Amino acid sequence: MRTAPLLFSFTAALMASLLGGPARAADEPWVAEARGVATSIPPKLLAVLKAEIDQGGFEQAITACNEKAPQMAKAASEQTGWQVRRVSLKQRNPKAVPDAWEAATLADFDRRAAAGESPMTLERAEQVTLEGRATYRYMRALPVQELCLGCHGPRESLKPTVAARLNALYPADQGVGYSVGQIRGAMTIRKPAP
Repeated sequence: MRTAPLLFSFTAALMASLLGGPARAADEPWVAEARGVATSIPPKLLAVLKAEIDQGGFEQAITACNEKAPQMAKAASEQTGWQVRRVSLKQRNPKAVPDAWEAATLADFDRRAAAGESPMTLERAEQVTLEGRATYRYMRALPVQELCLGCHGPRESLKPTVAARLNALYPADQGVGYSVGQIRGAMTIRKPAP
């Protein structure tokens, strides 16, 4: 008769370990706040890029992305208290190099997307110790959309003027060769835990 309680305890412990413990990070209130911050920037940037493309083509959008994306991240950081930036395993901007936690998360996003998960829903939230301090970290995947291909598609399909502009602004550019639905990178945000 003792088998049922022992089996229940073992099953509960196994499920807790698989799901990240009794209080999963995804259930924490700070995660909803982080998700809101991370998801607020991409639509604003896409709107700016669409307007720039309509006005002066992809070449103009590249310049806008180079200047306005960092400004948007800085403004969001100042307004929210979260440190906000974009990272990629194939970075275009040399400031977008992921740290070890971010690189592992991006690799996990790629694996999960390849296994059939929707790139639109890929996220990771975790409280970690960073430089000796408890820190909230959150990442949200940025999947490639049709609009992105004009600057991030296969190198051979880029217009010569686009390739020239990319080369001028980003001589070590790795951010090409994508197709729709692949993960271009991620929004990554963090702030000290209280």
